[in-house]
Amino acid sequence: MPALRRLREEAGLTQSELAKLIPDKTRKKTLTQQAISRWESGEDEPELTIMQTKALCRALGKSLEEIPDDLGPPLPPPQGEN
Repeated sequence: MPALRRLREEAGLTQSELAKLIPDKTRKKTLTQQAISRWESGEDEPELTIMQTKALCRALGKSLEEIPDDLGPPLPPPQGEN
């Protein structure tokens, strides 16, 4: 399970609810559910401002140190390893 999805579900949030808690880079609106979905699927890598990172931490109820470096799905093991 993707790390962001696990953290989001632990916080009791849907993708849409989480998106609405994080401002976009213009600070005029919030992220979209599609952005969160793309992060969780590994389709996009989050590139957050400091303000957005703080909002993500608050929304998930986690400190920055508790947020994993990779929010997408777990990476497959290297070839030849199980």
